[in-house]
Amino acid sequence: MKYEKEFPLFKSKIKGVDEKFNLFDLEGRKRYFEAKAGEDIKKLKRYFDDGNTFIAYMLGKKNSGKGTYTKLLMELLGKDRIEHVSVGDMVRSVHSDIKDESRKKELIEYLEKNYRGYISVTEAIDAFLDKSQEKLLPTEFILALVKKEIDKLNKKTLFLDGFPRDLDQVSYSLYFRDLIDYREDNDIFVLIDIPESVIDARMKSRVVCPKCHTPRNLKLFTTKEVGYDKEKSQYYLKCDNPDCNNERMIGKEGDDLGIEPIRKRLELDNKLAEKVFLLHGIPRIFLRNAVPVNMAKTHVDDYEITPEYYYEHDENTNEVMTKEKPWIVKDDEGVEVYSLQAPPVAVSLIKQLVKALGL
Repeated sequence: MKYEKEFPLFKSKIKGVDEKFNLFDLEGRKRYFEAKAGEDIKKLKRYFDDGNTFIAYMLGKKNSGKGTYTKLLMELLGKDRIEHVSVGDMVRSVHSDIKDESRKKELIEYLEKNYRGYISVTEAIDAFLDKSQEKLLPTEFILALVKKEIDKLNKKTLFLDGFPRDLDQVSYSLYFRDLIDYREDNDIFVLIDIPESVIDARMKSRVVCPKCHTPRNLKLFTTKEVGYDKEKSQYYLKCDNPDCNNERMIGKEGDDLGIEPIRKRLELDNKLAEKVFLLHGIPRIFLRNAVPVNMAKTHVDDYEITPEYYYEHDENTNEVMTKEKPWIVKDDEGVEVYSLQAPPVAVSLIKQLVKALGL
């Protein structure tokens, strides 16, 4: 098991906590977190109440759940205290804003005061807009954009998603808190370990409503009603949104290829994680998305395991019945594991944060 000496397998099963919590329900999750990590949540709240914040660098493969775990902490500790900063979302937003001349002017004025780099602001913006293929977009430019985004926020705890994104950016991240004037903050690397088979299945099974664009997953996040296409011999989900009148949900083009189109990115993500594990002087948190099947009974409760949905239909009525079973996959080392739902991984994150912050 990866890094098991430094990071033993987390145990979320607690003796005496016998309630089967509904992790899909807000109230159920509140009771769950109180039972599993109540004291640690109180410590984090006191930490925030005293005016403290920290910066967490979320590192993990694409679709590993970086945003999901951050949102669970926001749900528990308050949106006024935590901010999820996605570098990818920020770049897409700037790409859109820059088409507006007044916003472009504002951006240039900000960059002229805050950007430091080996190419000019004009050249950097041209590279950013892909006008100049000869100029590579410098990391310093991305840092200035991130700083601009963070300047809009009141001082909050930051969960930074998408930085560092390349091997040369790891060194920048070590001094990032100083660059953005969070000088007294703790900074922490959070590494998420998830089997590639989980990401592959998530991508291949995801569907979206063509009307309201609500995402679901045929295998992992089903809807109340499911249909069966006799011609194609396949099941399909019907959108739960009443305004959509049971619209058939469809897969996105290319999703059937799974992780193959992003394999190079996944390989780079692995190299990033390995490099971060060589660092000294900064706390590291390691989150496992899965638990070995032969260790599950002692480490997690049954309802914490991700259910896999499968379907059966009556040939006469074409009525579809939805069934579920624990989802078993093989991790990157070929070991059979259960994929875990997000809340138990978030419990691990909470407990490790408390330790990393010395609370």
